[in-house]
Formats: sequence, structure tokens, C-alpha cells
Amino acid sequence: MHDRIRIKHVKVLSDDWAILKKTTFDYLRKDGTWQTQNRETYDRGNGAVILLYNRTARTVVLIRQFRLPAYVNGHPEPLIEAPAGRLDADDPETCIRKETEEETGYRVSQPRRVFNAFMSPGSITERLVFFVAEYDPSDRIAAGGGDASEGEEIEVIEPTLEAALAMIERGDIIDAKTIMLLQYAQLKGLLAG
Repeated sequence: MHDRIRIKHVKVLSDDWAILKKTTFDYLRKDGTWQTQNRETYDRGNGAVILLYNRTARTVVLIRQFRLPAYVNGHPEPLIEAPAGRLDADDPETCIRKETEEETGYRVSQPRRVFNAFMSPGSITERLVFFVAEYDPSDRIAAGGGDASEGEEIEVIEPTLEAALAMIERGDIIDAKTIMLLQYAQLKGLLAG
């Protein structure tokens, strides 16, 4: 694609919590004509997400937290999600170990990378690395709850996989990364006896 894209101008619109840019570029279409386009991209860095699961109890660890973008788009309730976080300067595995402990109180011993995905590639640059890991109740070394200095106020929940899948059906879980991981767990039989 490098020979089909010519960046003409990049303007930073915002550089607060993340970077919002407006890019003007020429795009070479398949018919051989060049078309000038404008796009805004929101860059908040890449991230990692994990689904903790317990085969014996057939449970998963999820979190519930307030999300302003969902709120302003008509969803007043906190979202139910899989633990996740921005990589910042960490590699994905280091990030997910740290975020899992901070958000849930569980220490992850062997996270397994399963795939990565762009979550909203039309405007957001973020790529998430998806992990799964088995957990045992004895792996919980703290209460979790997130980092209050970052505005986090997180509730940890541990439904069965079946209950979590039913929450998707009812519309109680509407977070894409969480839906993807729960469906992955079901498809791969992670909690099968």
C-alpha cells in the first residue's frame, strides 16, 4: 500500500489524553486515479485484554466499570468487560499481568496470547492483544478495584461462562473485546470438563 498512499498534511487536533489527528492524503484507486481524502485518527496507544477462566468452577473473571463514551452514547450503566489496559512502555504480557492484578486482584501466572485485533479501524489506531489464562481462587492476592488516581472504580464479578454468554444475549455485556473472548472460550471449549 505504500505506493498507493501519499500523505499531504497531518494536523494535530488534540493532544490531551490521547492524540487526535486530521490527515489529508492522496489515495491511488484501483482504476488508476488519485483521490484526495481527509480522515481523523484517534491514537491512544495499543493495549492488551485477558479472559481469566476456572475450569473446575466453570467461571470467568470480568469487571464492571463506568465508561464515559458509552454513557454519552446512551448507555447509562457501567460496562461489563474483560480486564484490559494500555501497553504504554510495556510489552503485551507485562501489561496484562499488571492490569489484571490492579483491576481484579488476581496474579496471572501463564497468560496465553490467542490473537490480536483492531477494534475500530475506521478511526482508532489501537490494536489489542488478546490473552486467556486459567486462574484459581488462591491466585487472588488483593481486592483489585483499579487505580483510583486514574479515576478507576472497578467491581470484580465471577459469573459462569454460561451466565456470561447469557449476559451477551440479554444485552448486559456489550463490550466487543469481552464478547470476542467469551465466544473464543466457548468455541475452543476452554471450560469443557
